[in-house]
Amino acid sequence: MNKEIIDGIMLKKMLAAARQSLKDQQEVINALNVFPVPDGDTGTNMSLTMEAAVREANKADDNLDNILEMAANGSLMGARGNSGVILSQLFRGFAKGIAGKKELSTKDLASAMKAASDTAYKAVMKPTEGTILTVARESAEKAIVLAETISDHDHFLYQIIAEANLSLERTPDLLKVLKDAGVVDSGGKGLVSILEGAYNALTGKTIVSEEIYTKPVVAKIASDESLEFGYCTEFIIRGPEAKLDGYKKDIEDFGDSMLVVGNGQVIKVHIHTNHPGEVMEKAMEIGHLSDIKIDNMRFQHRHEVFEENQIHPVNVENQEKEYGMIAVAMGEGISKIFQDFTVDVVIQGGQTMNPSTEDFMNAINRINAKHIFIMPNNSNIIMAANQAKNLSGKDIIVIPSKTVPQGISSVLAFNPDATVKDNQDSMTEAISVVRTGQITYAVRDTEMNGHVISKGSIIGLADKEIIASGENTTEVTLEMIKSMIVDDDEILTVYYGEGINELEANRVEETVAGLYPDLEVEVYYGGQPLYYYIISLE
Repeated sequence: MNKEIIDGIMLKKMLAAARQSLKDQQEVINALNVFPVPDGDTGTNMSLTMEAAVREANKADDNLDNILEMAANGSLMGARGNSGVILSQLFRGFAKGIAGKKELSTKDLASAMKAASDTAYKAVMKPTEGTILTVARESAEKAIVLAETISDHDHFLYQIIAEANLSLERTPDLLKVLKDAGVVDSGGKGLVSILEGAYNALTGKTIVSEEIYTKPVVAKIASDESLEFGYCTEFIIRGPEAKLDGYKKDIEDFGDSMLVVGNGQVIKVHIHTNHPGEVMEKAMEIGHLSDIKIDNMRFQHRHEVFEENQIHPVNVENQEKEYGMIAVAMGEGISKIFQDFTVDVVIQGGQTMNPSTEDFMNAINRINAKHIFIMPNNSNIIMAANQAKNLSGKDIIVIPSKTVPQGISSVLAFNPDATVKDNQDSMTEAISVVRTGQITYAVRDTEMNGHVISKGSIIGLADKEIIASGENTTEVTLEMIKSMIVDDDEILTVYYGEGINELEANRVEETVAGLYPDLEVEVYYGGQPLYYYIISLE
């Protein structure tokens, strides 16, 4: 083939090969997890997002414009987790960058890469360097320079990939939590894998990347410091995209991790802030708000392909009702609890299992209600839920629940006789008074908060901080509970998961009840994988 152009036929091949490369590297990318818990899932999320992009691209004819437009739409609907959402924005920008092209020169490709990077950066309010964004930007900047003197795509892409790998190696120097954990950025690694796959299809050659920071290490991990901005706020503005830049300037000082993306008459907003009300008040000057949700976010999870039968509808009615509810849950017992609280649709997901935007859309379409509340119950699922909210024509309210206990508390605060605003306020308030603890196991040797932990050891986490460790599950659980309890606590709820029997769970209940006679202690079967116990305190 002519190595100086890329046409639609070759582009489809490059996308397919990129998907395969990402899939092949999926578990390596998953292993690049800052915390030593079994929920690394960036590789899975990016792989499934890429799968959705390629699936839609293959439906297009061989026109470059159509292929990239379909890929961008597919990635948007299939986006899972934070990394998947950012990947979908890279696709969106790349599609804009090649608009009107029938074939791509190296200069065209460089320009499209720059447009992709710019779009992704604009989607995040205060971009963090040392992430996939950095790798995308530095690769694009190198491409712009190379395209001035190189017209052959083989040599061009090879040098871009070399730069992308160098950029990836530098991510720990830009983000302390990566250096402390001894890993490079997982999203950046995923992007390198995509570029390598595209190169393989174009040239028939294979790039074998040196694995960087992928082996378990004994690392000192900085504790998850209290976030400066406490609320991850997401909503849709039904208003003119022309006002997007002005609105971004209006709210940029209200927080960080800002994502403001326009699409015609719809603007999607995501920001971490301490003043969600003020952010929304500014938005109301532009247009009508919908799909409102509030939450803090962080990288987590691993993998699971969501089949349609993993979305379980409950109490779906033919006649339109005032309210409907969707919750994400993992484990038979926890799912049943949500169903008992009249949640209409329970999406099976959570740790290691991130529902896509399309999964949420399918669940929304199953419910015939004027207003639908969504409880994601996981910080890495909120962006997908919010994207579904923005795409849906229904009134969707995303409650920023980051854990199952928060989700349950918010459902209990729901009042069918109250207004939408009052329910949103009370449900959001309910999640703020719940503290969550989790008992799991370490996937690598590490040292954190004075705990020297070996791979396979039992660890107790509260608010993303390891506060107990040992070899006995019951002992670690009790140690964590003792560390979490404060004088004002009234109720402690224990959800026991796979690998824990009722007798063991009852021992925990009896011991805690004996130590704290004024504390109401309840134990339920959760059935969740990976986490032996989930603890709720309020």
